[in-house]
Amino acid sequence: MADRSLRGMRLGTQSLQSEEGVEFSPRKKSTYRATDGTTFEVIFAADAEVPQQWESPKTGQEGVLLTADGEPVVLDETETKIPRSHWDMLLERRTRAELEELLQERLDYLRSRKGQQKIGA
Repeated sequence: MADRSLRGMRLGTQSLQSEEGVEFSPRKKSTYRATDGTTFEVIFAADAEVPQQWESPKTGQEGVLLTADGEPVVLDETETKIPRSHWDMLLERRTRAELEELLQERLDYLRSRKGQQKIGA
């Protein structure tokens, strides 16, 4: 009996729910032009902030946002903060002479421990 109730049904490939009463969120299309001259569209939510650059899904090239007139948007040259390394942060707190002194103290300590382990072993 159970075999007959599922006859002709493609399990897992078809939804039994309808799109009745479903409201899609408002959307907007943004057009981008890649460096090779090809254009492509990307759909964003209506309230989303549209990025000035987007990677083309077909070619992988970087595309620039186009205005409604078809002209490229002038890119904002925001000042990016250069990440500091650990060494830069150390030099902000101590001088190079102080760091060399600390290094020498630590090396002397480690060498003295290594000598003690050989004698005790």
